[in-house]
Amino acid sequence: MKNTHLTLGGKMAVLSFATVLLVILTSSFFILQKISAVIEREMGLRAMAIARTLAQSDELKQALLGPGPDRQIQDLAERSRLATNAAYVVVLNMRGIRYADPLPSRIGTPFTDADVAPALADHEYLSRTEGVLGPAVRAFVPVMTDGGTRQIGVVVVGVLTPTRLALFGNIQTQLLLSLVAGLAIGLMGSLLLARNIKRATFSLEPEQIARLLKERTAIFMAMSEAIVAIDKNGLITFANEQACRIIGLPDTPAGHPITSFIPNSRLPRVMQTGRPEYNREMVLNTTPVLVNRVPIVAGGQIIGAVSTFREKTELSRLAEEMTGVKKFVEALRVQTHEYMNRLHTIAGMVQLGHTDQAIDFIFSFTEEQQELTAFLARRVSDPGLAGLIMGKYSRAKELRIEMEIDRQSHLANIPSQLGTGALVVLLGNLLENAVEAAADNPDGHVYLGLFDGPQGLTIVLTDNGPGVAPGNRQRVYDLGFSTKDAENRGVGLFLVKNHVENAGGTIVLDSPPEGGTRFTVTIPAGPSPSGE
Repeated sequence: MKNTHLTLGGKMAVLSFATVLLVILTSSFFILQKISAVIEREMGLRAMAIARTLAQSDELKQALLGPGPDRQIQDLAERSRLATNAAYVVVLNMRGIRYADPLPSRIGTPFTDADVAPALADHEYLSRTEGVLGPAVRAFVPVMTDGGTRQIGVVVVGVLTPTRLALFGNIQTQLLLSLVAGLAIGLMGSLLLARNIKRATFSLEPEQIARLLKERTAIFMAMSEAIVAIDKNGLITFANEQACRIIGLPDTPAGHPITSFIPNSRLPRVMQTGRPEYNREMVLNTTPVLVNRVPIVAGGQIIGAVSTFREKTELSRLAEEMTGVKKFVEALRVQTHEYMNRLHTIAGMVQLGHTDQAIDFIFSFTEEQQELTAFLARRVSDPGLAGLIMGKYSRAKELRIEMEIDRQSHLANIPSQLGTGALVVLLGNLLENAVEAAADNPDGHVYLGLFDGPQGLTIVLTDNGPGVAPGNRQRVYDLGFSTKDAENRGVGLFLVKNHVENAGGTIVLDSPPEGGTRFTVTIPAGPSPSGE
């Protein structure tokens, strides 16, 4: 379905056309009203003058004093009507009987129009009426005798007035020319204005500008990095939620000077120098952050500056967790420490002359390491993951914790939607938590099982630590939540849950009242390398 929305130029053209048309039609209406009123008043004055002239005629007065309708009265009325081009001239006696009328058949009949009553009471006036011939204005003038002390009749003169349609017909040519000229001027002005606006808005339509603004605001608000922008006067134009939280800005910071919240802000200086600054350390509201500052350039001129920053501790912690460096370094440290202890033991036995015991100790240690190494090499296809398990195994032994690796474990294929890096972070955090929990038990024990198959990967990890309280079984996945009173905690299980959910898997936590914890992670099989 094609988009039928008008462009900005089209909308302005339609608006111009409608405005000009409305103005001209409205003006024409009021002009016609005014012309009609003026014509009606002029016609009324003309009718009044005709009626007064006839009413003051001595010949008419003598005829009205007669016994009844007289041919002379009809002749006087007709001569007056024809001479003045009036629509009609009617003469009445004091009983309202017609003594003269354009239609001779009406002579002698009563004049029944309601507006004649004031005229029979010695009043002259104008009255508007709609007759058979069209709209007309009538003048009623009493006929007076005896020096104007006695009324003997009434003269009624009617003059036709043009209708508004007839008036419109007379000016329609001028009206049409005005309409065409107004529309031409309006359309030209609209197109020029639309062209200038389009040039200023990079040829974007208003709907596109509004959509871009909404998308930009939504993107900036959803970003984990804090963003603050200022204009050339140093006033804040935008700040997302992260920036408001770290700096301590109000909910609507726009329009406030940046120096009101950050007295030593370097954003104004970045505008002055025009040089960006990257990865600068500073403290904002007691929070150490890494800051990037970049001037905003438009049309070759600097119109503002924008700063992005993120908490330094969070960056460091997430980098360590995401890359798995922390886990591998710890595994190497534990393994080195364990080997040093065993070397010292062997050296001590040799020095004491217990050579046979030293050889037995070396064989037992070597057999255990070889057996575990061979097992992991056969059952775990990824070397990095096997090294992580070996390191955690050594770490558990150092803490005198028995770590049992299920001999049925098998991990040949890592689900493609999870990846090796994510699995290292996931398993490393679960093992670290299990070892830490089991360390609180004198008979600490940790169990690990890795099982892959056509349906996907299942990880089972149990420990006999103190367990998880019922009220904390959902909170343990929240960022920053930890039962340990220490800094930089509460990240491991948060990362575990994110990786599991991103891979479309599930994680189940069981912790019976008698103690201990069991995590069961299930990751469905990913798509095949062919993409099917």
